[in-house]
Amino acid sequence: MEERIITSQECISDGLDALCKLEPRFCHAIEIIDEIPLRRTSGGFDRLLSTIVSQQLSVAAADAIWKKMKLARLNKIQKIKEASDQELREVGLSKQKIKYVRSLANAKINYNSLKTMPTSEVISELTKVSGIGNWTAEIYAMFSLGRANVFAPGDLALQEATRLLFDLADRPSEKKLRLLAKDWSPWQAVAARLLWSYYNHQKKREGIR
Repeated sequence: MEERIITSQECISDGLDALCKLEPRFCHAIEIIDEIPLRRTSGGFDRLLSTIVSQQLSVAAADAIWKKMKLARLNKIQKIKEASDQELREVGLSKQKIKYVRSLANAKINYNSLKTMPTSEVISELTKVSGIGNWTAEIYAMFSLGRANVFAPGDLALQEATRLLFDLADRPSEKKLRLLAKDWSPWQAVAARLLWSYYNHQKKREGIR
């Protein structure tokens, strides 16, 4: 079966309609949020690098580092290969992140081939690179490739939004949220967008870049 690709707000609307039928709590979230953003981005090295930069950082902190990297043209493969560790530290990258961005710069990823791979294979291929875990690969598949049936259960904002919307005593673990999200197929990525928007509505801050 061919995987759904999210390309427009109409796709988001279709997904929201389906989710509302699956889960009444989603209907509540939809009612109080003005619009669920499309959040489609370009693909390739630049976008995957940006996602790595965002790992375990607030949106504001990640945006600040990414802005410095772009000004220094350190969003290019060759520039990263040529840069010293000191130059990478000066834009705000930690010692661990420096290892990760160098690993990505040296990886032989065929970004065009990712577009036609099944999502499971995309995740498998990307996580072979040091510094790319499930969260980074899932975010790339969701936003850069537009895959409709992928979720990112390791995301803290999604965990907290689920806790709030479903009135849970505690944040669900990554394992528990992954199981829960399976019930939202084939629109898991729209559920994620809705939950990030709900997080923003409840917490008054962005949960994802």
